[in-house]
Amino acid sequence: MSSTPSSTTYVLRGVRPYGTDPVDVVLSDGVIAAIGAPGTIEAGEGQGAGAVVREIQAEGHVLLPGLVDLHTHLREPGREDAETVFSGTRAAAAGGFTAVHAMANTTPTQDTAGVVEQVYRLGQEAGWVDVHPIGAVTVGLGGEKLAELGAMADSAARVRVFSDDGKCVHDPVLMRRALEYVKAFDGVVAQHAQEPRLTEGAQMNEGVVSAQIGLTGWPAVAEESIIARDVLLAEHVGSRLHVCHLSTAGSVEIVRWAKGRGINVTAEVTPHHLVLTDDLARDYDPVFKVNPPLRTAKDVEAVREGLADGTIDIVATDHAPHPVEDKDCEWASAAFGMTGLETALSVVQQTMVDTGRMTWADVARVLSENPARIGRISATQGRPIAVGEPANLTLVDPAATRAIDGRTQVTASDNTPFQGMELPGRVVATFLRGRATVLDGAVVDGPGNGTGADGKTLEGAAR
Repeated sequence: MSSTPSSTTYVLRGVRPYGTDPVDVVLSDGVIAAIGAPGTIEAGEGQGAGAVVREIQAEGHVLLPGLVDLHTHLREPGREDAETVFSGTRAAAAGGFTAVHAMANTTPTQDTAGVVEQVYRLGQEAGWVDVHPIGAVTVGLGGEKLAELGAMADSAARVRVFSDDGKCVHDPVLMRRALEYVKAFDGVVAQHAQEPRLTEGAQMNEGVVSAQIGLTGWPAVAEESIIARDVLLAEHVGSRLHVCHLSTAGSVEIVRWAKGRGINVTAEVTPHHLVLTDDLARDYDPVFKVNPPLRTAKDVEAVREGLADGTIDIVATDHAPHPVEDKDCEWASAAFGMTGLETALSVVQQTMVDTGRMTWADVARVLSENPARIGRISATQGRPIAVGEPANLTLVDPAATRAIDGRTQVTASDNTPFQGMELPGRVVATFLRGRATVLDGAVVDGPGNGTGADGKTLEGAAR
């Protein structure tokens, strides 16, 4: 990613790092230049003549390391009608993210060095966040032959996370080979846990609601059986496994057991699985159709508990934008997926912070530090808020509330499951290496944000 720092020095007044006591923080030359008690740092101190200094009054606002998403669908190349790297990364910045990992189910699939480098370069040109492509595990997500894992790892994109997300690597022999292969470059296989034979034609969670409204059920065991198999495979070969969008109480217990056994497994939960249940399917509104499906209230409670006690390592958005024609149709024909980049932090605040289950330091852990560590980008992202560290930061007003309207969000698609809901918290500013990508709650358009080397604005699917 481009590492050009901001030419503007920012002084954040009265900000609360990790929700702690207020301090003043100075961002200069791409790093955190100073931290001091309120009022002890003069604006422009240490800056040369003509330097641009901007003060931000941030009393009561919480300062976090820039958020990192390990599971984003940017759709480009191939489905630019749903999202592009340009529009998706602007949405990420609006949500407080400074880095995203772009999933491999594009067209063509991100299964070669050439395609992952294309996505990587598009992220560099857009400039909103660092974009780290995820490589496919198998060719074309076909589940039959390993993709060019080593070539993608050695490419300019330096891929370290591999996933067939959207499909499960269901062949145990192939999964074992993938786990063994990525050990050579400290990679990780991120598994979409879905036994295909148990979910043929499935439309929603299998349970009381599916029986009552007549939709084909998606049993919890379809997820749990794959996780159980794969943690044992990871233990057998001594490799790293990451579980994508864990959604059931049983899955939480399996991961908890595996960690207790010392198996090198990490897991993620999505914001929507922290709050929404399968009861929302009763009106057959396809906006609530997602993979894995929304589960029961018991499952929601279990994943919240798992996130709070560290069994689940991170929150990942699984941001899955779709054009209106793919969601505004009958349930059976609708695409699976929901947008999530612009609402993730608010959902975590509502379900975990405001309920007393987690602190803001815990939020930094699950939305920044751990995703950066798992994705092997912790040298630059998810860093501590300390002098000399890269100024990749998110400033949030936890006292603010906002009504969610997909039509006014930055993402190119409006399939949010939180339409019309009041959510707490508002991202006031986002900084990428000291350069503001969001200020006063709005995405900043300007040089270095969405401009190429010639300074011309890049075309994209942004509104």
